[in-house]
Amino acid sequence: MEREGCLMSGGGEVSEPSSQGGMITLEDLDNMPEDQGSDSAYNSNSSLGNDTEQMEEQEQNRLLTYWQTVARGHQVQVPDDMAQPILQMTRNNQPQFREHVPFTLLSCKEKCGELLYEKRQYQAAKWACIKISEGQYEQSICLGFMKLMRYICEQNSLGAYLGMTVPIVTVVRTNELRTGLSLTVTVAYYLPEQFQEQPPEPYDTEIVIEDWPATVAYTRSFSGATDEETIMREINLFTELLDSPELHLNDTYIIAGYTNPAAPSRHNEIWFLYRP
Repeated sequence: MEREGCLMSGGGEVSEPSSQGGMITLEDLDNMPEDQGSDSAYNSNSSLGNDTEQMEEQEQNRLLTYWQTVARGHQVQVPDDMAQPILQMTRNNQPQFREHVPFTLLSCKEKCGELLYEKRQYQAAKWACIKISEGQYEQSICLGFMKLMRYICEQNSLGAYLGMTVPIVTVVRTNELRTGLSLTVTVAYYLPEQFQEQPPEPYDTEIVIEDWPATVAYTRSFSGATDEETIMREINLFTELLDSPELHLNDTYIIAGYTNPAAPSRHNEIWFLYRP
């Protein structure tokens, strides 16, 4: 397994604010300074012009440098071979066109006007999944996401950009004593509706297209980091809030990420899987 892309850097100057999170997402580009992001060379409504190759190379280098700067703030390294996928994401980085994983709201629990959690029905669907086991939890998330990003950005049997769906989810498991998380995680990308019947095959043999059955999940929003300490705290808090905690799996959980780790107000969810 290629590991160089997700090793914690642990040193060097950092020009972006430090963060505890380890996952780099496409929405880091939403905060790109104007002089980095305004060029028409990678605007989805513009042409690359006559000097396509030269302009594309320049834009790839600028975007890669920006992502690597952001990544250092997350203590993560972005390898040079991410340049083309990053360019593809940027050209298509329009939040209003991102497809959300569909669900049906079954019920919700409130207290004093505050939403505590929801109970949702998710339909059976195909997901592109990769199982990763690195030395640290954040490294596993990082490597898994970047591999899926390559798949989304043309490294598939169609040779096409597939489109972004949210949330990107990570399946985590607790250890036997429920004091921490297993280092092995599964990072998953919901295939857009148009590819559900015939998903494009990934070039990366570590990525597997899986059929996930229809699932009922209890979901609760939280903000901030998605590191191991935060996730364990959210698991324990959610367990206390549920009226019938015995009705969910007690060793497998899903972390759903909607926004980037550097955003001041991040949208995350934790999902408890219903066990009838």
